[in-house]
Amino acid sequence: MAVMSVHQFAQCITCHAWSPDQSMVAFCPNNNEVHIYRLVEDKWEKVHVLQKHDQVISGIDWSARSNRIVTSSHDRNSYVWNLEGSEWVPTLVILRLNRAALCVQWSPKENKFAVGSGAKTVCICYYEQENNWWVSKLIRKRHDSSVTSVSWHPDNILLATTSTDGKCRVFSTFIKGVDAKDSKKSTSDMKFGELIVQLDLSSSWTFGVKWSPSGNTLAYVGHNSMIYFVDDVGPSPLAQNVVFRDLPLRDVLFVSERTVIGVGYDCNPMVFAADERGVWGFVRYLGERKTVSSGSRYGSQFSEAFGKFYGQSKYGVGNDAVETSKTRGAVHDNCINSIIPLGEHGTLTRRFSTSGLDGRIAVWDLENEQDLLEL
Repeated sequence: MAVMSVHQFAQCITCHAWSPDQSMVAFCPNNNEVHIYRLVEDKWEKVHVLQKHDQVISGIDWSARSNRIVTSSHDRNSYVWNLEGSEWVPTLVILRLNRAALCVQWSPKENKFAVGSGAKTVCICYYEQENNWWVSKLIRKRHDSSVTSVSWHPDNILLATTSTDGKCRVFSTFIKGVDAKDSKKSTSDMKFGELIVQLDLSSSWTFGVKWSPSGNTLAYVGHNSMIYFVDDVGPSPLAQNVVFRDLPLRDVLFVSERTVIGVGYDCNPMVFAADERGVWGFVRYLGERKTVSSGSRYGSQFSEAFGKFYGQSKYGVGNDAVETSKTRGAVHDNCINSIIPLGEHGTLTRRFSTSGLDGRIAVWDLENEQDLLEL
């Protein structure tokens, strides 16, 4: 078992984030508050409660460099929290939304953050020094439904989004005066809000988009129990999909360039990896030692044909020969709705945490998972 620790913080957790030194964790207990706990002598103690939002908080991100917390909420607002002395002081961000804010994430350089919304828009927010406030520029008229997740490319310019319209999109967020021009990178020449690529691989809602450490591969999930991998993101992307029998995933995380952990309604983290040919497949469950035989890893002919038809992809890959996992996982016993890395965002992630609707936050360590380290 890869689990280091599990703690029951609340009846239900909407989202969570860690402080830069991982000594504190912030989470929303499915209401309009952010609770911050600190680890004191092997016990978690509540040290702060952030109260400013009027409705359920949908997203939290804690910046590693500047130690700032950004939150988004169904009340259509976002706040940036700064620690002044012993108090967290909120600054309102003008999002100009008429629907709920659904997700939020700092950019790699932390000079911007993105907010996805139910208003079919994405807000790119940045600090305006002259007026001493956070302002937003909106990417409009690109999504046909709610934006469920956002993910920044390592270059700090490209942003991937997923939506309940079934599509994954990549945009340029270059803002003059905020982002520096780089003559070596073509992304510097793109206009703000320019659509780089639109991926129509899923026939259902899409969630949990993430970039690989190098930014060469994109992964996201569909509500139809499929996960999609896209290489060479641009005018001619190479796409693959993996079909699985279990309940749909909600979020994903690259722990290396060719290994992904997926979490969702099945309550068991699932490991996916690319083989030497670059073909992605399901490896095993992380919460229990359930493996697939080598002959069934890439699925049946029916699954392959179904995947090609459904995903319009380069490879239709599935694992229909895998037995259905248990309804409840060994660590979580309700839907896992988020997975975030612990430590530096480098090429390898050894530790990460998951939170779910069961009110638990679990910390996982892959150091002793020798079969995964060799992938």
